[in-house]
Amino acid sequence: MTTSAPPRPSRNSPAKTLWDLVFTLLIPIAILSPNILGSGVSVAALLGGGQSGNVRSYLIAALIPVVYVLWDILVRRNVSPVALLGGATALFAGALAFWYVDGFLYAIKDSARSYLTALFAFLSVLTAYPLFRIFLDAASLTESPQHRAATQVAMKAPQVARALAQATLLFGVVDLIGGVVNSVVNYRIVVAKFGTEAFNAQVAQANAVMRVPGIAISLIGAALAFWLVQRAMTARYGQGASLLEPEKLEARLREAGEL
Repeated sequence: MTTSAPPRPSRNSPAKTLWDLVFTLLIPIAILSPNILGSGVSVAALLGGGQSGNVRSYLIAALIPVVYVLWDILVRRNVSPVALLGGATALFAGALAFWYVDGFLYAIKDSARSYLTALFAFLSVLTAYPLFRIFLDAASLTESPQHRAATQVAMKAPQVARALAQATLLFGVVDLIGGVVNSVVNYRIVVAKFGTEAFNAQVAQANAVMRVPGIAISLIGAALAFWLVQRAMTARYGQGASLLEPEKLEARLREAGEL
């Protein structure tokens, strides 16, 4: 019996968002559930039951989103800033899945990606390449050489470079806030001992509560950061100069004599 692969929806389409939620939220919750959709079936029981079954199901649930995010980048060539951020932290999340803790340490562990991203953001501001510039630079890899050159020149302009540093700081602060909120929610919900059926169920509950708000917080941070950069771009090169429209940006740069 053969199974067809999931359709390849366009990036940022509603179908792509649906697949994201399926692989990063719905499937992990189902794997962690002690009673999938009231069927009386649990993945932990199918994997041997007891503590070993609970640990195996926990690991599978934790690693499926990691595999999906990496597949999205490496196979589908999704190099958007948000996707790249997810990919940069995916391997870290995969490693943390093998850190068996509960209580306060689990609450910190579940937000470690946010804390690490915020730390990288803050430290990168001290360099010539703040984190948000790296994201935007990577996102331009799919553009034509001419458009990519225009993007590079625009991001080096002093006014835009300052905005990139400010955007990186803002992005880091928002991610840090999101991590703290997620830690508090997990600390209040996930109170059982690691390796138990109750622990897995509580992790599933915390994921259900925080996954969508967590994504929303990250997207708000990225949107505000991009707005700062775009405002500087418009102030420097005039209306119509946008990182989202590289052909118009190239034209503005030529008018300004910078290309």
